[in-house]
Amino acid sequence: MPELPEVETVRRTLSELITGKTIQNVTVSLPRIIQRPDDIEHFALELQGHTITDVGRRGKFLRIIMDGLVLVSHLRMEGRYGVYESEEPIEKHTHVIFHFTDGTELRYKDVRQFGTMHLFHPGEELTQKPLMKLGLEPLDDGFSLEAFTEVIGSRKTKIKVALLNQEYVVGLGNIYVDEALFKAGIHPEKVACELSGQELARLYAAIVQTLSDAVKAGGSSIKSYVNGQGEMGMFQHALQIYGRKAQPCVNCGAPVEKSVVGGRGTHYCPSCQPFVAAVAKKKQ
Repeated sequence: MPELPEVETVRRTLSELITGKTIQNVTVSLPRIIQRPDDIEHFALELQGHTITDVGRRGKFLRIIMDGLVLVSHLRMEGRYGVYESEEPIEKHTHVIFHFTDGTELRYKDVRQFGTMHLFHPGEELTQKPLMKLGLEPLDDGFSLEAFTEVIGSRKTKIKVALLNQEYVVGLGNIYVDEALFKAGIHPEKVACELSGQELARLYAAIVQTLSDAVKAGGSSIKSYVNGQGEMGMFQHALQIYGRKAQPCVNCGAPVEKSVVGGRGTHYCPSCQPFVAAVAKKKQ
C-alpha cells in the first residue's frame, strides 16, 4: 500500500499535470469506488465544468481541489492515476476517467479495486469520514517533538502498532515504521509509554528524516507503485532494514530478523534494537 512518501510524490506529479484543467465529463465503470455521493450519475454530474486548482494530501489521501469541490481519493493497495491523451487505448482495470476540455484524461486504474473516492464541498472533507479522525502530519510544521510525545508517549500498545495507527500519526505504513524504528534503535515490540524521553526524541527525528529522504527519492517501488507519470520510486534502494530478513545488519552485521507485530511482517536487528531494555525498565 502506498505510504506518505508515495502519495506525496503522486500529489506533486499530479499537481503539475492537471492543475488548471477543466472537467468536461466523468466515466465510472466500477461504482463501488465512488463512496460519496453513492450515485455515480450524481457524482459525474457534480464534477462537470469544475476546474482543478490544486492537488493536496492528508495522510495517505489525495485531495483534488477544485473551484467549489474537493475530491478525496485513497489509492489503497494498487490504485494509480495517469494522464493520457483521449485517443490513447484504455488499459485494463481502468475504473474512473475524468475527461478534460483540452482533450486529455485523468484515468484511475486499480487492479485490486480497493480504492475509494469521496466528493465534498470545500471544508466539509476535514470534518467528515474518511479524514475527520486523522492524526499528526509528520512533515508539517506543526509536527513537533512535544506534539509527538504527547500523542505517542502515553500509549499502552507496542510502539509499532501505535505508529501504524493513523489517528495518532498519519502516513506511516509498514515500510517506514520499520525503517524509522531501526534508525532510532528501538525494538518494534517495546510498549510506547515505556519509551524514555531520549528514545522518543530519536524516534521523532528518525520519522522526519526517513520520510523526508523517501519523498526526495520519489517513494519506494516495492510492488507496483508508480507516480502520476508512470515513474518508479527509488527509495527501495536505500532501505536499511525492511525486506532484509536473514541479511547482515548494515550497522553491526547481525542477521536481520522478521516477526509479526500487530499482524504485520516486521523487520528488526536484535542487536541494534534490543528488547531487553524495555524488560529491565519494567522490572525496576
